[in-house]
Amino acid sequence: MRNVLWVVLASTALWGPVACGADKPAVTGSDKGVVESIEFEGNKKYKDKTLAKKLDFEEGGHLDTILAESGGRSIAEYYRTKGFVNVDVTLDTEKLADGRVIYTISEGERLQIKSVRFEGNEAIKSSDLRDAIKTKTRSWVLWPAYYTEEKVARDLEKLQDIYWDRGYLNHNIEVKGQTHITFVIEEGPLYRIRNILLTGNAHFDNATLLAGLKLQSPQPYYRRQALAHARAILKLYGENGFVDAVVSQRPKFVSVPNVVDVEFNITEGKQFRIGKIDIIGNEQTQDKVVRRILDEYDFAPGELYNAHMAPKQGNGQLERYVQRMTMAEQAIIKPVAPADGSEDSRDAVVDIKEGLTGMWNPGVAIGSDSGIIGQLIWQQRNFDYADWPESFGEFVTMKAFRGAGQSLRVSLSPGTQVSYYSVTFTEPYLNDKPTSLDVAGSSWERWRESYDEQRTKGYVGLEKRYKSRWRGSVGFRVEGVDVHNLDLDAPQEIIDVEGNNSMIGLSLGIGKDMTDDRFLPSKGHTFNIDYEQVTGDEDFGILRGSRVQYWTLHEDLAERKTVLALKLLGATAFSDAPVFEKFYGGGTGTYGLRGFEYRGVSTRGLQTKVPFPEKKDPVGSDWIFLANGEIAVPLVGENVSVLFFMDSGTIDTGRYRASIGTGIQIQIPQFFGPMPMRFEIATPFSRDGEDETQVFSFRMGSLF
Repeated sequence: MRNVLWVVLASTALWGPVACGADKPAVTGSDKGVVESIEFEGNKKYKDKTLAKKLDFEEGGHLDTILAESGGRSIAEYYRTKGFVNVDVTLDTEKLADGRVIYTISEGERLQIKSVRFEGNEAIKSSDLRDAIKTKTRSWVLWPAYYTEEKVARDLEKLQDIYWDRGYLNHNIEVKGQTHITFVIEEGPLYRIRNILLTGNAHFDNATLLAGLKLQSPQPYYRRQALAHARAILKLYGENGFVDAVVSQRPKFVSVPNVVDVEFNITEGKQFRIGKIDIIGNEQTQDKVVRRILDEYDFAPGELYNAHMAPKQGNGQLERYVQRMTMAEQAIIKPVAPADGSEDSRDAVVDIKEGLTGMWNPGVAIGSDSGIIGQLIWQQRNFDYADWPESFGEFVTMKAFRGAGQSLRVSLSPGTQVSYYSVTFTEPYLNDKPTSLDVAGSSWERWRESYDEQRTKGYVGLEKRYKSRWRGSVGFRVEGVDVHNLDLDAPQEIIDVEGNNSMIGLSLGIGKDMTDDRFLPSKGHTFNIDYEQVTGDEDFGILRGSRVQYWTLHEDLAERKTVLALKLLGATAFSDAPVFEKFYGGGTGTYGLRGFEYRGVSTRGLQTKVPFPEKKDPVGSDWIFLANGEIAVPLVGENVSVLFFMDSGTIDTGRYRASIGTGIQIQIPQFFGPMPMRFEIATPFSRDGEDETQVFSFRMGSLF
């Protein structure tokens, strides 16, 4: 049997004795007085105003002795979380009668962690164990870390879980020390599997339920694999309407030493269909905004109740979709017994806690490809064109134009190298179907190598999403491109397009997204291909295709994933496309080749109007191919990763280019999901003589 170590935390440090006067009993209950003052004595590390924030009362409020005593415990708890293990806080009860709340604090020594060691571990490396726990000698690499009993206790439980997961079912772990912490480990024997058992299943046979099981006899018992298969069994039941299904697994000890049977116990419950669906909590968001999301994922009346996507305990994938797509703070879907008493159905209650959907966002963006850009963005992610403001104040405070699930974004972004102004409207469910409509107008200006380029564009696009996760799209654009301010030696390819150029383009595309997470994928792939035919001052076509594949290479003991991403991209222009529509490699954008400057990989144009012309400025390439790979390894927590990458590609001139590099990615929390900030260093090891290189790059946004 597993030895369970119970850690008893000393309670004497939680709250010191309440000091009472010699002739007066301690005051109890609630008093009728007023808090005249709150005072702290003996506090050196933290200011009075910092400690006062930990109290549930303030000066001028009602004097309640119970709250005063609770406040002392809160202050002591705050000190302990900061490493003051032996803190003692006492309340002067004699002064309470005068309305004075006085805490005397004996801070004690703050215990800084000097070292963290492991003894007795042979099966698991110390470095892996160290990565899995929170107890460190440094906080965020630079700052010292301090001892807390709670943190060490949680780490002890984590280490016990790790050994249990690895099949060491009779281990024992103890903790010694406070500044020099040692986890003393007795690993015990490794347990192996004899038989796989199923109990309680009637709707599905054993072969169906055991399909894909990785655990086999006589391999070691890995609890994580057993739990993963238990979840796979539960997923099968959940997708087929078994709302109350429960699947558990346990190692069953047998008479043979160091051997277990793995037993999956199934409680099926009844199979249900969806009755009616009630939407509650949505004061601003219209019901249809939620219902059409549910409809897209077949969560509708009459369908089998998909308890995998919407489990009764909450935190399901469908809830996350509703939350993200409505910009809600929280979305909970609960099955309830139907009012009509039906025994074969369950109604669903979708409880929405509305969140921040609109914002004014002033700021500054910096990128190695685009320079410094000022930003003023007005954005409403729950837009309703029919909800006009009743006053200017409603518009400013984002209390108007909301409720229909549409999106409107107005961006004013002047910059040092590029300036961009745009208005973008999106209807994600046109006619309440899984078809999105995008309408955009933009004005864009950029300073190029030998000319300035200004674009004015109007765009309308439709994208149809299918249940197979395929999607089809059609787009139409009208765009004017003004090429002006040419350098004296600008190549002939630039001179040929000087002035205003008009374009009308029609595009068709297909794509598929099979990744496990839209924002931070760790497995699966995406695929896109599109063709655009352009007419106007020039007639040409552009064909693009890309595929990105994600693999999880390793998941550490803290369940952080090391992810490999591989991107393949190809594009070509048919007929003679103008220079501003051709392909330029380099930088960090769509055609990024880190280690090379933005547009630094390109066919070069011959100078004009100079005595000895050279091929100098880029004029674009007729086709491009890229093959980029990147590994992201968690470094600090879940928000900081180290990157290792190799980018490569070729164009219609020169040799095959390739670079290798490393960098840091920091996940920055944003209103609508995490945004990665990247700092990268790359060195080309295969280049053409005309290429322009760039060692350092940085930007906001993901690689692919």
